[in-house]
Amino acid sequence: MSGINRTSRREFFLLGFNHFQSLTPFLFTLFLIVYILTVVGNVLVVILVSISHRLKTPMYLFLRNLSICEVLFTTNIVPKMLQVLLQGGSTISFTGCMTQLYMFGATGMAECLLLTSMSYDRYLAICKPLHYSSIMNFKQHLYLVIFSWLYGLVLPIIAVSLIYSFDFCDSNALDHFFCDLAPILELSCSDTSIVEFEVFAQSIPVFIFTFTYIVGTYFNIFLAIMRIPSEIGRQKAFSTCSSHLTVVCTYYGTMIILYVTPNRRQSITVNKTLSLLYSVVTPLLNPVIYSLRNQEIRKSLSSLFKRKV
Repeated sequence: MSGINRTSRREFFLLGFNHFQSLTPFLFTLFLIVYILTVVGNVLVVILVSISHRLKTPMYLFLRNLSICEVLFTTNIVPKMLQVLLQGGSTISFTGCMTQLYMFGATGMAECLLLTSMSYDRYLAICKPLHYSSIMNFKQHLYLVIFSWLYGLVLPIIAVSLIYSFDFCDSNALDHFFCDLAPILELSCSDTSIVEFEVFAQSIPVFIFTFTYIVGTYFNIFLAIMRIPSEIGRQKAFSTCSSHLTVVCTYYGTMIILYVTPNRRQSITVNKTLSLLYSVVTPLLNPVIYSLRNQEIRKSLSSLFKRKV
């Protein structure tokens, strides 16, 4: 690209929410409260599953890993976002930006695979109850958890390694509140097509296949529940997977809304708002939904408080 100065970027400047300066105190307080509630809620789920004997089943062990994933995901983004919001913009080193991008991709992929594993667990419990214990044993659960984390932790290394070799133009301003892939690629003077193709190729198995698989499993679960003769039996069967289904809908719903938004370069404010919903609000819903809709979680929480008292 002639006529454009190339440079090895050492830092970026996150513009943040430059259109909402008058709301800074309110937004900072709101996001701080949501972040604290998210961390406390998910850590509480991890503690409950770890110490409660009634929660030593594969479904809740998957839930424990999902909560750990949510804590890592939101902690990777929100503290820096609060600094950006408070200062009206903030610098971030190139290494720090790549680390944030890597953790964003790693925890996002791991969460997709954990949700898929949880849907497989519910499918076995509802559709193949007689074979559930022999199929979803501790070893199988461990394999699925290890695969989810390894797949999530390894794959983003490829894209981040490629971006490390890129040259960047004069501007270092990222019009976002964290280091997302799209605004980083827009600042590069190098050919970014290989990274775009690599990320697209990864998104097919991680997002499209997992979402399709979850839809398929819940279709079979729905058919199996409808074949149960008693209404009480149907309600009990559906209650065992309703919490997971709600989490899947909120997680994939926000992802679909975010990544199918048209004309992203012409609607930066909308894009950042949707990213805010995905990165700040959704991680809070996991402990809220499971604590409000799951009887076993409520019983374990009640027992924990009674012991403390």
